Amino acid sequence: MSGVTSAPGLVSVVVRLKLSLLRNGLRQSGGRRAAYAASAGFTLLFAALQLTGLIALRGHAHAESVVVLLVAVLGLGWAVMPLFFPGGDETLDPTRLVMLPLRPRPLVRALLAASLVGIGPLFTMLMLVGSVVAVAHGAAAYVVAVVAVVLGLLVCVALARAVATANVRLLTSRRGRDLAVLSGLVIAVGAQVVNFGAQRLGTTGLGQLDPVADVLRWLPPASAVGAVDSVSEGAYAVAAAQLALSAGALAGLVGVWARSLTRLMTSPDGSTLRTAERDTPDRRGAAGWTRLLPGGRTGTVMERGLRYVWRDPKTKAAWVTSLAIGLIVPVFNALQGTGSPYFACFAAGMLGIQMYNQFGQDTSAFWMVAMTISSSRDAYVELRARALALLVIALPYATLVTVVTTALLGDWPKLPEVLGLSLALLGAMLTTGAWTSARFPYSIPQEGYKNVAPGQTGLAWISVVGGMVSAALLCAPVIALTIWLNVSADGDAWSWLLLPGGAAYGTALTLLGLRLAAPRVAERLPEILTAVSKG
Repeated sequence: MSGVTSAPGLVSVVVRLKLSLLRNGLRQSGGRRAAYAASAGFTLLFAALQLTGLIALRGHAHAESVVVLLVAVLGLGWAVMPLFFPGGDETLDPTRLVMLPLRPRPLVRALLAASLVGIGPLFTMLMLVGSVVAVAHGAAAYVVAVVAVVLGLLVCVALARAVATANVRLLTSRRGRDLAVLSGLVIAVGAQVVNFGAQRLGTTGLGQLDPVADVLRWLPPASAVGAVDSVSEGAYAVAAAQLALSAGALAGLVGVWARSLTRLMTSPDGSTLRTAERDTPDRRGAAGWTRLLPGGRTGTVMERGLRYVWRDPKTKAAWVTSLAIGLIVPVFNALQGTGSPYFACFAAGMLGIQMYNQFGQDTSAFWMVAMTISSSRDAYVELRARALALLVIALPYATLVTVVTTALLGDWPKLPEVLGLSLALLGAMLTTGAWTSARFPYSIPQEGYKNVAPGQTGLAWISVVGGMVSAALLCAPVIALTIWLNVSADGDAWSWLLLPGGAAYGTALTLLGLRLAAPRVAERLPEILTAVSKG
């Protein structure tokens, strides 16, 4: 490609490149084509329903608040999308073009045009069209609406490009892969927040959005839609200011993007440079906390397990998801006034799941662990250390969630029995987790988003679902005692005994489960290694 290529010619080349990348990606497999077609169809169907709903909102007293908030959320989504889905668009990585004789300014225009190709931009445009139709009244408003849709769409895609270019080194590193794996957590947490907000709006009305919308209507890209509403109300000066804000934001984002692109394409990659101080703070910190671990095999296995939680993307994603969901479910229900202190047991259950498939996270490296196990005693110490590493996080966290949930509900008398039940459930989960790890191990692929290797889905379901049902049955005595104390006339006076009783019961279950699972691990080392090496 010539260094004197005109901007229009470069735009067409980059747009064709984007289409070629999409077409060639779909040619790789029929499954990928089917997945793309299904996701595109679902997205367009959802966009059509949203468009219809926005048009139906026209004339509503709070229509402006709804559409301004919607466009603000769209802008936020475009800003964070490159951080969590860096592999969704190969053109987001400008370092692929670093060896070509291209100037930053023409390249920015070409990449901006390429960003308008795809399902995401089409969905955003439909949302913007529906938003402006909902608030536009009069010929002048419709003229401004056309400008607002264009400005809003360009601000969104420019925001995504600026964020991606500024963080391209991060996105192509191990930490970037960690962010991609954690995208599912963001979606899950976001869904809970949306559900909570929808329930609040259902009881208090859309008027609750007005104070937030009054602020967001001055923030791009929502300010572009706010300008349409301002014109409809005859506030032309306000509309001009809001359009100017969106245009200024677009110019600023393009300028930041161009500077980041210039710096990225003219400076050396920091990952190839030798740094004498690399990882020194982390090593000092690691030396500090590892001194708190017990000696021998127990401390070594615990340290390895905790390092998996911090460094391995799949393990980190599983832990962060469990920590977040284990807190969100009881706390959000308590905030809505529909919760119960017993919902705090959800945290213990979510964290207890991490004991399942303990050897799957080792993958083919399990052979090094297998070489150190020559007896049931060695297997017992290995399993015990893994359980202790889990308890280092699970015990304080489950206690914290229980206390927070109880405090939000103001039901302090229930704290001892709820905490005792949580500890009993955690012990039961550790017991069944140790046994299923030995009996139903499966491989966790290191690449991609899947957490189960092909052909082992049945094993994963048996391990997790069967273990959870078994854990609930093992907790039946503590559950029955809790129910009896709650219905008994003088049960409140003795309910505090559930705390030490549940803790003792959970400890006994854990020790018994580890004792029973250890011989199975020692006997099935070759089978376990084969099962966890398939990923």
